[in-house]
Amino acid sequence: MDYTQPAACLDQLRKLHPIDFRTTHDTLSRIVHGLLGARPAPNQHLEVLEAARDTLGFAQGEMARAYTARPLPPGRDETQALERVVALWQAMARSYAVIAEADARAGTLDDQRALLAQRRLSYDGLALIEYFRAHRELPADMWRAVHAGYRDAVRAGLARVRVTDGLNEVWRAQSPQEAYIAALLVELSNPYGRSARELDWIIRWAQRFAPYCRLDEDIEGQKPTAYGVDSAGDGGLRPLGLLPRTPTLLRFDGSELALQIQSVLAQFRRGVTPASLGLGEDCPTSASARLLLSLYRPWGLASSGRRFPRRAKRGRVELTGDWLAIGFAINGELFHQPQGSPIHGRLNEDISLLTFGESAQLATGSRASAHGHGLHPVFDTEHWEVIDQSVAGFRLQHAGDGVRLEHHQLVGLRPLDAEQLLIADLSWLMYRSEGTLEVGVNILPGIPRVVSVRPPVAPGRREPFHQAFLLPPAPALSSAGALVLPAMWFQTDRVIELREGERSRHVHLRKLLLRGSNFDQCSFDDATEFSPA
Repeated sequence: MDYTQPAACLDQLRKLHPIDFRTTHDTLSRIVHGLLGARPAPNQHLEVLEAARDTLGFAQGEMARAYTARPLPPGRDETQALERVVALWQAMARSYAVIAEADARAGTLDDQRALLAQRRLSYDGLALIEYFRAHRELPADMWRAVHAGYRDAVRAGLARVRVTDGLNEVWRAQSPQEAYIAALLVELSNPYGRSARELDWIIRWAQRFAPYCRLDEDIEGQKPTAYGVDSAGDGGLRPLGLLPRTPTLLRFDGSELALQIQSVLAQFRRGVTPASLGLGEDCPTSASARLLLSLYRPWGLASSGRRFPRRAKRGRVELTGDWLAIGFAINGELFHQPQGSPIHGRLNEDISLLTFGESAQLATGSRASAHGHGLHPVFDTEHWEVIDQSVAGFRLQHAGDGVRLEHHQLVGLRPLDAEQLLIADLSWLMYRSEGTLEVGVNILPGIPRVVSVRPPVAPGRREPFHQAFLLPPAPALSSAGALVLPAMWFQTDRVIELREGERSRHVHLRKLLLRGSNFDQCSFDDATEFSPA
C-alpha cells in the first residue's frame, strides 16, 4: 500500500472498519505520516485529512482508554499508547500547517485559510490535553506549539473567522481563537484534579463556552488576580501578577462566560436538562451543576488565593489506599462483624464482605502493630515524601513503582512523627516525566473512628455490616461531623443502621459532601438515640 498517494489513501479510508480500532489507528497513522512526508498537492492533501477526521477521532478515543481510567507512570505499556495518540494529533496539526505553507505560494486554497488555521490549533490543543487525561506532566514546548498557531492566525487576520467543524458538538463551527481559548480553559480547570468523566465533560464544555471569552492586549490597570497568557511562552493562563510584562502578553476576559454559567445554573433550577443546553446527553443535572460551580470562578472571574497557604516542609508520611488497612490502623484490628450480627464468626466464608470484591489475605494484628510499628504487613503501605503542607492537607511525592492509586480515592496517612492516622481525599495526581508521582491530599476534618453500617433489616434476615468511618464535629475547622461510607451508599434521606462498639442507632443521610472513587462522605443526623445492641 502506497501511503504517499492521496487517491490510494482515500480508497484505504473507505475500507477501514472502526470496530478494529487498533488496525484502524495504525492505518490512519501511516496515511497521515505518509502524506506529511510526501507533501502532495495542497488541495488533495487537505481532502484526505478532512475525510479521515471522524474515524481518526474515534480511533484516538479508543486508544486513549488504555491510560485514562487509572493513571500510570512513564515506562509502562500504556505509555506507548499515549505516545502514539499524541504523535498522531501532532502529525495532524503539522499537516494542516504544511498545507497552509505550501498553498501560500500556490493560492489555490485562499478560501480555506481560516479552516487550516483552526484545524492546526485544534489538533495541537488536543495533543496537549492528552497529557492531562493521562495525568502526566506536560513535556517542554507543548504550549509553544499552540501559541505559535494562534500568533500565525492573528497575523493572517484569521483568528476570529469561524469555519465549519462537525466535531464541535454544540456549534458545529469554530474559529481559530475559539480553538485556542478552549485549550486554555481546559488547563485552567484543574485537569489533574478531575476524574476521566469530568475531564471529558470539561473538554466538551470548553468548546461550548469558548465563544463567550475574549483575549486582548489591554492589561493596563488590570488586577493582579486577572488571568493572562504569554503567547510566546510555554504555559497557559496565569494570574497577571505572576507574568512578566512582555509584548506578547494577552489578557483573558471571562466575564461574559460567568454570566453564561449563571444562566445555565438558573435554568437547571427551573428543570431544564443539561442535554438541551448543549452540555451533553451523558450529563446528569446534579453532577453538571457541581462541576459548573467549581469552574465558575477560574473560568468566569479571576484567580483566587489558596484558602490555606502552603508552607514548605520536609518529612515523610505513611500512606495506604486500602480500605481495610485504614480501619486496621485506626482500631488496631481488622474489621469484623459486630457481636450479635447474624453472620458474626462466619466472615471467613464470605471474604468478599471484607474486600468489596477484591482478593485479600485475612490477617490479624494488635493495636501495637497498627500504631507503633506501621500497618500490618498484609496491606500495601508506602512511605511518601512531603513537599509542602497546609492546614487542609499535603502535597506528596513518591519515586518509582508503587501502589496504584485512583483519582479521588480515600487514603489513610500518618506523619511518621505522629500517632494518629488521618483519612484524606486524593484530590489530584500527576506523574512527572522521570516517573515520580505527585499527589495532593485534602485531609477530611476530624479524628476518624471506625464504625459498622448496614441498611435496616427485618427480624430474621441476614444482612452484613460494612466498615465505615465516623468523623466527629471539629469546630476549629468549621466541620459539623460526617460519615464516610463505601462508594455509592449515599442516598438523600436514606436510613441506615450505625453501630459503634456495643451501641447502635439509626441515622438519616442528609447531604452528599464528597463522592470519591471508593467512598461517599455525607452529613447525617440521628433517627433514634443510641441504644444497647
